[in-house]
Amino acid sequence: MDIKDALIMGAVEGLTEFLPVSSTGHLILTAHILGIPHDSFTKSFEISIQLGAILAIALLYWRRLMGDWELWKRIFVAFLPTGFLGFAFYKFIKGYLIGNDLVVVIALILGGIFLLFADRLCERFCYIGDVKDLSYPRAFAIGVFQSIAMIPGVSRSGATIIGGMFMGLSRKASAEFSFLLAFPTMLIATAYDLYKSHQSFQAQEWHILSVGFITSMLFALLSVKALLKFLQKHSFVPFGIYRILVGLLYAYFFRLW
Repeated sequence: MDIKDALIMGAVEGLTEFLPVSSTGHLILTAHILGIPHDSFTKSFEISIQLGAILAIALLYWRRLMGDWELWKRIFVAFLPTGFLGFAFYKFIKGYLIGNDLVVVIALILGGIFLLFADRLCERFCYIGDVKDLSYPRAFAIGVFQSIAMIPGVSRSGATIIGGMFMGLSRKASAEFSFLLAFPTMLIATAYDLYKSHQSFQAQEWHILSVGFITSMLFALLSVKALLKFLQKHSFVPFGIYRILVGLLYAYFFRLW
């Protein structure tokens, strides 16, 4: 991977991390197109540049995150399932799931179908407009949905948005809770991966990581603002259709069936 590749991968991560379309799936597909081998460094790069997207959330929501303990309690409860399962299955996920094209394709298509269903359901049953009105059991349930996103292609934001709508959050509130829940989830996941793999990085690779990090942050800022503006007038239906089409194109392009 060179600097040009890092810029492209960082832009893809930033644009897709908070959209319900699977940033991991798009990064794996982009790496294939660019001819980047999916080795240990590439896998760590895809996880580590999420720090840039995390910083974007910190910049956009720092006022809301500062001292709002009712919000933080719900974030903590929702984080618990992913925190436990992530540590328990870290080796299996990184060793066998990340980089598995067929898993990504199936997850993209099924995720798109579930997103379409949840969005239709939301038109009738989504009545909670503020995350702080969310009960703790419902917050925990959203966290269970998020834990499914450890499977590449599912999309962490997509899983939490679907879970939020199933638990009664409005489209906008589901998206915002997904953004906020990303803060501890992605921060801890990225820090843990860097702790486990940093000794194998060479000096040039740290430089490439920093380029991907900064690019990811800048594009994530644009992506989050654009999604919130989009949801003021539209639904998640286009994202569900997009996921299905990308999954089918992915399968055809790489002859997975």
